[in-house]
Amino acid sequence: MLKGTRDGILRRIQPMSIHGQISWDVFFADVEDPDGQLHLARIGPEAVSKHLEPGDRIQVEYLVGVPVKITRVVNPG
Repeated sequence: MLKGTRDGILRRIQPMSIHGQISWDVFFADVEDPDGQLHLARIGPEAVSKHLEPGDRIQVEYLVGVPVKITRVVNPG
């Protein structure tokens, strides 16, 4: 996917440090298959919505196949 979005259900979010640089590992399942395979997006904290909780519906934005932003979906339509 060059540019696009993917909807998911947040399963877990955890901070991690690589050489002192903090990133977030965001684990999510596909909205169409919430009990299916987990996907991982590793992203900087500045690109993740605040106050995410497991079970929240999220949208992951991709650019050249790399996640660049994760937002909480307030009112899924």
